[in-house]
Amino acid sequence: MLNAEMGGPHVGNRTHRFLSVLDFDRDELTACLELAAALKAARAADVPHERPLEGRHVALLFEKPSLRTRSTFQIAVRELGGDVIEPQEAVTFGGRESIADVARNLERWVHAAVVRTFAQARLEEFAAAAPSLRVVNALTDEEHPCQALADCLTLQERWGSLRGRTIAFVGDGNNVATSLAQAAAMLGARIRVASPRGYELAAGVHATIARIAAPGGLVESTYDPVAAVRGADAVYTDVWTSMGQESEVGLRQQTFAPYQVNGGLMAHAAPGAVFMHCLPAHRGDEVTDEVIDSAQSVVFDQSENRLHTQKALLAMLAGPCRRR
Repeated sequence: MLNAEMGGPHVGNRTHRFLSVLDFDRDELTACLELAAALKAARAADVPHERPLEGRHVALLFEKPSLRTRSTFQIAVRELGGDVIEPQEAVTFGGRESIADVARNLERWVHAAVVRTFAQARLEEFAAAAPSLRVVNALTDEEHPCQALADCLTLQERWGSLRGRTIAFVGDGNNVATSLAQAAAMLGARIRVASPRGYELAAGVHATIARIAAPGGLVESTYDPVAAVRGADAVYTDVWTSMGQESEVGLRQQTFAPYQVNGGLMAHAAPGAVFMHCLPAHRGDEVTDEVIDSAQSVVFDQSENRLHTQKALLAMLAGPCRRR
C-alpha cells in the first residue's frame, strides 16, 4: 500500500484550483512532486493506493488538440477511481452559452474540470463562476503549469534537487517557459531564457518570480542562445509556432533560426547536460534529430511524468492519498 505520509498536504481549504504554478506555495509544490514520485514507484511495482476520486466525475474541456495532456489525464482520473466525461467543444466553448454558465452547470454534476483553452482570462472566468469546482489548467496561451510539474519531476529524478542547477530555455518566451521558470525558481534553480527581441517572457514574470523564488532561484533573459546555454545543466526548447499562431509560421521560422538547439549549441552546455522538450517537436526547426534522439534527451521521461504529476495533482485537490 502507498504510505499515508506520501500524500503530503492537500490544497483543500486554501484553494481548489491549479490555474498556475503560483497557486502552489513551495511546500505544496514539493509535496506534489514527492507524491508523484511515490505514485510512479507504486504503479511500477503494482502497489495499490487509495482512490480519492472513487464515485466522482472529472470533466475534460479541451479547446485545443492534445495527445499527452488528454491521454494522461484520462488515465490519471481512472487510476484514482474516477470517471471522465468529455463534453463536445461546441457546447462548452463554442458560444452556445456563456463560459460562466457552462461552469455553473458542471459544478452541479462533476467534482473537477480540466480545461485546455486559449486565453488565461477564459480559464479564470470559468473558475470564478464555479467556486466549489476543482479547476486545473491543462494549458492556456499564457501558462502551462502541468507541464512544469512533469519537467521538475524529471529533473529531480536526474539530479535529486534543482537547487543550484542552471536551466537554459532557448526559443519563444511562451507559456511553457513561463511555468517552467516559476516552478524551477521556486525550487532554487537558475533559469536563463534566450529569445529573439519581441518574443521575451511576458512583462511581470521576472517580478513575480523574484517574490516566490527560493534562495538561489532566479530568472534571467538574454538574446544570446550561446550565453544562455553556456555551462547549463539542462537545455529546454519548444516549438517556434504554437497553436493559434499558424499565420506567423514563415516569420517565426526566419526569426528563430539562430535559436535552433543542435549539436553545436549543446556543446556549450555543461558535461552531462540533459535536453528537454515538452513535445510535440518540429524536428529540423527548433531541434535537430541528433539532439532529440541522443542519450542526453529526456523528452519521453517528461512525457511519461505528465501522468504521474497530474495524478498527484488530482489526488491533492481531492484530498491526500491514504492507506486503504
